[in-house]
Amino acid sequence: MPTTSKIEVVVISLFDGLSGGRIALENVPNLNILRYYSSEVDKYAIKVADKNYPKDSKYRLGDVKQIDFTKLLNSINTEFPTAKLLLLGGSPCQGFSMAGKMKGSSTKSGVDVVTLEQYLDLKQKNFEFDGQSYLFWEYIRALEILKPDYFLLENVKVTGKWLPMFNQAIGVKPIFINSNLLSAHNRPRYYWTNIPGVELPTDKNINLLGILEPLKITALIDSSIKPSVAVNIKRDHTLIQNSKKAFFTMKVLSGFSDNKVGLVKSPCLRAGNSSTYVWTGSTYRMLTPLEWERLQTLPDNYTLVLDKNGKQTVSKTQRYRMIGNGWTIAVVSHILRFIKL
Repeated sequence: MPTTSKIEVVVISLFDGLSGGRIALENVPNLNILRYYSSEVDKYAIKVADKNYPKDSKYRLGDVKQIDFTKLLNSINTEFPTAKLLLLGGSPCQGFSMAGKMKGSSTKSGVDVVTLEQYLDLKQKNFEFDGQSYLFWEYIRALEILKPDYFLLENVKVTGKWLPMFNQAIGVKPIFINSNLLSAHNRPRYYWTNIPGVELPTDKNINLLGILEPLKITALIDSSIKPSVAVNIKRDHTLIQNSKKAFFTMKVLSGFSDNKVGLVKSPCLRAGNSSTYVWTGSTYRMLTPLEWERLQTLPDNYTLVLDKNGKQTVSKTQRYRMIGNGWTIAVVSHILRFIKL
């Protein structure tokens, strides 16, 4: 039988987080990853990545702002002269998100940064930037120097003010994919890529109940829900249970419109917001870190890091944060599968 040749690829992953790009690539059988370079500064995310991919540790590049991409490219071309180059990234999105400050890419003095040349000039002059969304321009800096065979950038569904800037800088229009097609998680995102022929994935119809842990909790309201919220849930419990709707939102409960119960799909996970409440049929409780992993289609306990004594060295808070900051792995794998010989 004829064998299928694999495409040899060197990967550079910027804003690598917990190395979600590495997981996604493992699900793409037609690619042979020769080297996985990554740039990340968060110590907890690096700890998780090192636990799962210790062989990649020596290829961590540190702060994206300090990387000499020309030197890196020369090194790659010398060591892997025939390999394809893939640039991945999900630059910080808070400034472009409706849930964030909506300041986009700007300096602390309020100057909008709209071109790479402007950004590099301001960077050289030691201007201070607002938030982290300006780091989008570091991805563009890498894109211009590396000229990779393939690239993929993920970000939120940016507003009309900033979308033309993204499109012009990257040179392509985005593909819109909601993670709910491949997970139990509503996560609308834009993906800019030059990988040809990418199509929308087929809906797998995964619901939230299908990914919940079978926890044995006897209380109506689990202690994971803070008391101020529990009072409102208890007050409106009968109203919720008697609702004619198949599923309910916390809009039924006064003052907690962001948090939802009895869902078909989880609302979008956000770093710093672990307050998604579910009704399991007997108990109201928060989603667990493992359930967050499943919503992002990560392997179970991927973010669980234990020392030799079995003690967790990455807290639940940090696990929630880095998972919320990460990618829906199944979506990224779907896009990367369109890389062909």
